[in-house]
Amino acid sequence: MFNTIRARIIAVFCLGMAILLVATAVTYLSIYSLSDKLHIVESYDDLYNNILEVRRYEKNFILYQDSSSLKESIAYLDKVRDLTNTLGTNISIIVGAYEFSCFGDILSDYRRLIESYLVTDNKAMSSSDVTLVRSKGKELINFAQKLITIKRQRIHKVLIRTLVIPFVFLLIFITAILLTFRIVARDILQPLELIQRTTQEIARGNFAAIDYKARSKDEIYDLVTAFNKMAREIGERQEELVQSRKIAALGTFTAGVAHEINNPLNNIYLTAEALIEDFGPEIPAEAKELVLDILFQSERAADVVGNLLDFSRSERASSEELSVEDVLKRTIKLVKNQMMLSGIQPTLKIAPGIPKIRGALRHLQQVFLNLFLNAIHAMPDGGELTVKAKPYSQNFIRIDVKDTGVGIKAEDLQKIFDPFFTTKGVGRGTGLGLSVTYTIVKEHGGYIEVDSEVGKGSTFYVYLPIGNEKTEVQDGRSHSDS
Repeated sequence: MFNTIRARIIAVFCLGMAILLVATAVTYLSIYSLSDKLHIVESYDDLYNNILEVRRYEKNFILYQDSSSLKESIAYLDKVRDLTNTLGTNISIIVGAYEFSCFGDILSDYRRLIESYLVTDNKAMSSSDVTLVRSKGKELINFAQKLITIKRQRIHKVLIRTLVIPFVFLLIFITAILLTFRIVARDILQPLELIQRTTQEIARGNFAAIDYKARSKDEIYDLVTAFNKMAREIGERQEELVQSRKIAALGTFTAGVAHEINNPLNNIYLTAEALIEDFGPEIPAEAKELVLDILFQSERAADVVGNLLDFSRSERASSEELSVEDVLKRTIKLVKNQMMLSGIQPTLKIAPGIPKIRGALRHLQQVFLNLFLNAIHAMPDGGELTVKAKPYSQNFIRIDVKDTGVGIKAEDLQKIFDPFFTTKGVGRGTGLGLSVTYTIVKEHGGYIEVDSEVGKGSTFYVYLPIGNEKTEVQDGRSHSDS
């Protein structure tokens, strides 16, 4: 029920408010009860004082046979009777109905004795009547004193209880504060301290997650979960950053190496070409074949060097508005002979009214040339190469390059765009083609995805922005939808 810190604090607050209300109500009732009891004690004091007055006039009559004293005594007995009737219910509660009944009998007997001497003026009381009157009067006094004593004891208890209630409330209030502090310290401050230490560790390069054993899925649990996710993602981005720095360093290195290799390759090619031009008729057939092989291998090496330079080049080529159909047809012409020799049937499908794109013609040709060459290598025994272009959204068009080749293994699918990764045999590929393709597409504001199944073929999806639109590049390297 109270599975969040907010709920627990609210529960403690509500408990404290309930205790405050109860304590206020109890204090009010106690004060009201104390006031009522004090009023009753005043009535008991009046009862006691009236009985004392009765006894005083009783004493005057016994000593001086003054009949007027009897009349005064009867008058005070009437007051005692009225008070007794008024306080009867309360007296019965204090001493019990039996004692209250006995008090009434004593009061009646006492009154009869006094009234019996009132009808006979100046008649002295007999010794037996004096003893009886004094005895009854003493019992009346004792009863009134008993009522006052009991009532004052009860008032004292109520007074003590009234004084204790604020201290009890204070104790409960302090307990509620300590409970709230415990919730804050245990469920908020301790985890925050743990997060602070972990943040310092992240600053030192340690991206380990917070080892937090949650008692319940509260706000701190959500915070720690989000923090661990953030730390994990920072760690992954750190690895990607290190990898990108390695690739950048590798690009700088390969650019230098490529430039150093390019000059000797040009000299070799020019020398072999000059040899053919100057001494062609005189060169034996076997030697001429070797020279031609030198030319072919020089061209192949030059292509590798060109790929390395394209991979390491960071500047952008000038862009222009291009027709997708024109780019694709020009590129297909470059590999038409290779497709024919490999028994591959190309199919080009362009959606009508497809908008133009903006880019560098030579670079985009290189993108699709690399994809077409990969498709040709994936279909050594022939097959079908289908190229489709159609609008994808308001900002992008999509070009699908689909082959019916051998396909790509699932474990290789996430690595095919990495530099120098290749599934071809030794000497048949540098692993730069798709990496260069990925870089060029990204530079054009697009992205590329791939879907492949072993034995059935592969489809590359190239997304390019329409016209002058530049859309945020998505790093989508694999496509799970068929």
